[in-house]
Amino acid sequence: MQKRRLSSAQIIPLGFLLLILIGTGLLSLPFATASGVRAPFLTALFTATTSVCVTGLVVVDTYAYWSLFGKIVILVLIQTGGLGIIAVSSSLFLMLRKTFNIRNRALVRDAFDLDSLHGVLRFLRRVVLGVFTIEGIGALLYAFAFVPQFGPVRGIWYAIFHSVSAFCNAGLDLIGPESLIPYRQNAYVLLVTMLLIVLGGLGYIVWFDTASKLRDSVKNRFGIRWFFRHLSEQSKLVYAVTAILIVFGAGATLLLEARNPETLGSLPWGARILNAFFQSVTYRTAGFSAVVQSGLTDGSVLLGSALMFVGGSPMGTAGGVKTVTIAVLLLEAFSYVRRRSETVVFSRRIPASIVQKAAAIVAFSLMLSLVSVVLLVSIDHVALPDAMYEVFSATATVGLSRGLTPQLSIFGRWLIILCMYLGRIGPVSLALFFHQQPSGKNDIRFAAGHYYVG
Repeated sequence: MQKRRLSSAQIIPLGFLLLILIGTGLLSLPFATASGVRAPFLTALFTATTSVCVTGLVVVDTYAYWSLFGKIVILVLIQTGGLGIIAVSSSLFLMLRKTFNIRNRALVRDAFDLDSLHGVLRFLRRVVLGVFTIEGIGALLYAFAFVPQFGPVRGIWYAIFHSVSAFCNAGLDLIGPESLIPYRQNAYVLLVTMLLIVLGGLGYIVWFDTASKLRDSVKNRFGIRWFFRHLSEQSKLVYAVTAILIVFGAGATLLLEARNPETLGSLPWGARILNAFFQSVTYRTAGFSAVVQSGLTDGSVLLGSALMFVGGSPMGTAGGVKTVTIAVLLLEAFSYVRRRSETVVFSRRIPASIVQKAAAIVAFSLMLSLVSVVLLVSIDHVALPDAMYEVFSATATVGLSRGLTPQLSIFGRWLIILCMYLGRIGPVSLALFFHQQPSGKNDIRFAAGHYYVG
């Protein structure tokens, strides 16, 4: 009997699950907690899941509950989860000079959603080098703020942890129970954090395309217009949508919260604008908070849930359905209204298969989020705004909460664990996990049916 091999769509979700279980085991050790008492299984599992899925929702305070060993485990889980289990294991294979066969290359290709096997190892090396370079620079920048405040050893440790957490869009911190609220008038710390969050959320393809075109532009003195004109359509779309969402989110937050004394209303106008931009950036899967989330107006809760659902960009460390996914569907809708036969952006046609994939991602993700909100409201009896904020934060791997996470029942915690896991691997990936072989129905062309929509 021929031995059946697991496909990439099965290996990747199983890899994340295995990493969560390993992290749970390590965090269940007595010396992983500050008190030396073994953490309850569900607490260890929740923390391991939020770390691997780079979410940031916590049922216990990270800074106080876990020992140095526990915090190091959390940091490793964040880094591995942010890069991806396949990327990390493949990097270790390369470091050990192990043979990389076609199957291993295919795993790397599928993990990064690349088009072909050509150059996958070079791509992987560039990703790892780029990630550690940016995190190193981020740690150095943080050190200028944290070392004077906490001392050399503790300050450097905090700088490293928060750089990795911010770049991987995890949102876990060691500062205290208020996240970055003590720094809400510290423009330097907030700007460094925003820079790391945005860089992590842009996507590796955008990084490399930008670096390549910038290098050519400077080398050949082509100028800034040549640089922007020759960026790939993916990079142009990512930059455009990211800029629009950040500015729109900041403007809407300022409009909704500028007079709210529980959030921005008590700050000087300069700090209000800064924190409005920070809130807009952190909505997009980062999870750090510089204002009290429970004090947000209902309008901001709805706005935040929508921005969390969108998330960052493809092939980065951010979660959500992704900026390009939403852009593709909106462009398809506009094309239909304008009676165009093709969907075109930046003089490039969007293939029908990409539109179908985008529709599937949004449909499954929205269905998961709405069902989870209904279950949380019905069984845990929590307020709808709090439940919606919590669930969208979990499914988009954001980490923002209105103080609900520690109060969840056992059912609520299991539900959020499931939401974080599915949000990290993607609901569509789960569907592919159970349905690998084509049904054969694509070989049959059926007669057109008569359906009415709208």
